[in-house]
Amino acid sequence: MKFRCERDILVEALGTAGRAATTRPALPVLSGLRLSLEGDRLEVTGSDLDLTISTTVEVAGAEDGVAVLPAKLVGDIVRNLEPGAVELDTSGERPRISAGRSEFFLNAIPADEYPLPSEPQGETVVLGAEHLADGLRQVVGAASTDESRQILTGVLMAAEADGLRLVSTDSYRLAFRDLPGNAALEQGQHVLVPSRALQELARALGDASEVRLTLAEQMASFEVGPLRLVTRLIKGDFPDYEKLIPSDMPNCLTVERQTLQDAIRRVRLMARENSPIRLSMGPDGLELRAITQDVGEAVEELDAKYDGEPLTVAFNPDYLMNGLEVSPGEEVSLETRDAQRPAVLRSTGSTDFLYLLMPVRVG
Repeated sequence: MKFRCERDILVEALGTAGRAATTRPALPVLSGLRLSLEGDRLEVTGSDLDLTISTTVEVAGAEDGVAVLPAKLVGDIVRNLEPGAVELDTSGERPRISAGRSEFFLNAIPADEYPLPSEPQGETVVLGAEHLADGLRQVVGAASTDESRQILTGVLMAAEADGLRLVSTDSYRLAFRDLPGNAALEQGQHVLVPSRALQELARALGDASEVRLTLAEQMASFEVGPLRLVTRLIKGDFPDYEKLIPSDMPNCLTVERQTLQDAIRRVRLMARENSPIRLSMGPDGLELRAITQDVGEAVEELDAKYDGEPLTVAFNPDYLMNGLEVSPGEEVSLETRDAQRPAVLRSTGSTDFLYLLMPVRVG
């Protein structure tokens, strides 16, 4: 294999596919990237068997072929070369990367040992990329990162009457977003997609206009322009999230979203050692308070509209801030029942997004 390519184009391709490669692979070959050249089309693939990312770029091809090169090392080398054309040649005894007066010779990994996952076979549907990107931004962060609770590391994609619903939870918070008009699944169908795969998909969406989704029994494939992402689906039953969302919420606080974010950012400077932020809500508005023993206390008052009985409820400041950051619109409402049961954060201008948050018990 032999080709020339502009450095920055190759860096992006190697970096994109490299995010699926692993430094602790089940198979040593998976620590590498598979480069396949046909004519002027270079395909770069990285995989850990659960997630595979492939992307294609146009290069000046001189000799077709396939090679597997160490993912991190080849990425670091190309990134640090001088701007301009980079030549990669694997026809010799050792693969050679050169640019300007720099040359690097690598030890190749046997290409025939690289396992390529099978492509999902099924009907392909097209989703609007803009709304999907927005939805992923809102829900992926609420998924768990604890691999011992694998079900909660996924994002539920479920068919709704008028489109698609995305749901995630780590048991401390829950986020869902409806995507009307995006009928990706059959009525009643749902799949559980690893949040890691959807994080990578969100990064790839950029200014794309559409995403092609193909679902099989155990796998899903997402195509965005020259990028293809294939992921294993998570098996198991996602929590019955609808039962977790309270229906009777007698108290409602309405406040400007950015104003509340700014106030939390200041007050949580005193919320150390996992200290919560207390929200005291009443007819005079909202008071934020954070107390950390042996450090100090912060208090800030905000103008807000409140309907209900006076109530003080405490939250993890990071979780509350995350919910505000992904809520749409300029104004949000926080609906509560009491200081022990889940609270619901919504945008006053949208019914498609909901963020449920468990309070923190304080003495």
